[in-house]
Amino acid sequence: MIEPILEKALAGHRIQSAEAVELFSTTDSLLLGNVASRLARKKRADKTVTYIVDRNINYTNVCVTDCSFCAFYRKEPDADSYVLPFETIAKKIEETVSVGGNQILLQGGHHQNLKIDYFEELFQKIKRRFGIHLHALSPSEIIHIGTISKLSLDETLARLKQAGLDSIPGGGAEILVDRVRKIISPKKCMTDEWLGVMERAHGMGIPTTATMMFGHVETLEERVAHLDRLRKLQDETHGFTAFIAWGFQPGNTQLQKDAKIKTAVTGFEYLKTLAISRIFLDNFDNLQSSWVTQGPKIGQVSLHYGANDMGSIMMEENVVAAAGTVHRMDEEEIRRLISDCGFIPQRRNMKYDYLPCPLPS
Repeated sequence: MIEPILEKALAGHRIQSAEAVELFSTTDSLLLGNVASRLARKKRADKTVTYIVDRNINYTNVCVTDCSFCAFYRKEPDADSYVLPFETIAKKIEETVSVGGNQILLQGGHHQNLKIDYFEELFQKIKRRFGIHLHALSPSEIIHIGTISKLSLDETLARLKQAGLDSIPGGGAEILVDRVRKIISPKKCMTDEWLGVMERAHGMGIPTTATMMFGHVETLEERVAHLDRLRKLQDETHGFTAFIAWGFQPGNTQLQKDAKIKTAVTGFEYLKTLAISRIFLDNFDNLQSSWVTQGPKIGQVSLHYGANDMGSIMMEENVVAAAGTVHRMDEEEIRRLISDCGFIPQRRNMKYDYLPCPLPS
């Protein structure tokens, strides 16, 4: 009996974790989608669906954390390991700016030799030449940088902000339950540490996003526990601008072998999780569609399952692609998918301010 739970949510009352778990028991995904879509429209009544023009630049693929779910990382001696020279990064930014991009998503591996001075110099060079918004460094990267630089978290964040850090992506969250993290990423930060970075960043005026990678070794209760930790922090800080959920991509990963995961999260499971996330995360205004992992069609359908944002045009994407999942769309196609759903496509920035677009609606 999920109808009372859904009626409670539609009436503007917060549902609890046990109720969210109960929602996963239904096979009526259309009902979940209807409620999630109605809640999304309550957040924004003008029928717009937003997206951003940016580029994901991975400054290095060298990483010491050995996460079993990742097919992207390399060890420093590997023939295909790299740290991008500044001019290579600059060329990628120039290409982004040339098509109207207003942001760079800059993330990479946990390199044992890239201390904070590397990032200060890199950020300052980018800001001097381009002045573009820097959405950079997941919480786990920030903790790693502080550790090898022998700095406190506050010192690390303050110096990165001074150098040009504008906002922080929500990468590295995976599932915010330590039991899960000890299985899939034991060398990375644990739950309280990840949340601690976000809490301190919000306190320093640095906005962030939040993510969830699901569909591997977590239980449904742990999936909901992840959402609950995010909702509680958002109650305190109001610093998350968006939530993004995506299914684990098992191709070429150690976790695929260890956990014997044969297939990626289905479109049905993704849409159900997205809808429940919208219903549960009542203090998040924006939920992004994960078309990069699920493909354009499911990405489009997600606009009727609680998503109000199509994310990025993703001029470049390497991490998901390393697991064998490659989907590409340009701005024109994203706008067409939004329009075909009956919504109004709208460019935005990281804070969800609307930006002008040269393409016709």
